[in-house]
Amino acid sequence: MVDHPRARKMAERIQQIVAQMLDTRVKDPRLGFVTVTDVRVTGDLQHASVFYTVLGDAAARADSAAALASATGLIRSEVGRQTGIRLTPTLEFIADAVPETAQHLEDALRAAAVRDAEVAALAAAATYAGDADPYKRADDDGDEVGEVGEDAAAGPVGGAHGEPDGEPTDEV
Repeated sequence: MVDHPRARKMAERIQQIVAQMLDTRVKDPRLGFVTVTDVRVTGDLQHASVFYTVLGDAAARADSAAALASATGLIRSEVGRQTGIRLTPTLEFIADAVPETAQHLEDALRAAAVRDAEVAALAAAATYAGDADPYKRADDDGDEVGEVGEDAAAGPVGGAHGEPDGEPTDEV
């Protein structure tokens, strides 16, 4: 979606106007505690979607939706008067799903934290099924396989790169 600067500015202005109207001029008793969360305006400035949340239960959300639907004409005329543009955009009020999504994410994070705590408790109390390091084994002469002995320090017969002792070669 292309971001039009004029549409973004208009959306911010419409958000301010609608919030002010809901606070001061709309006197519908069905209107609950409504918060305008976002406004999106099309690129041609003909349509505005107003996203809102309502504090309360499902009945309060339904009553507020009905109050906003009945006050749409009043709010739209005020938007047209205060913005001064030639064609006033149509307003569509959409209940924002952010609180429900946030609650769902909080529940999922809480459940994950409980599972992580259970796994951490099980890991703290866990013991090895066998030895702590099952890969270390003793030789016949008592040395560990991974240890460097005197014979292993000398390396193979000869010096580095397979040269015989004391006779460097010129081959590369």
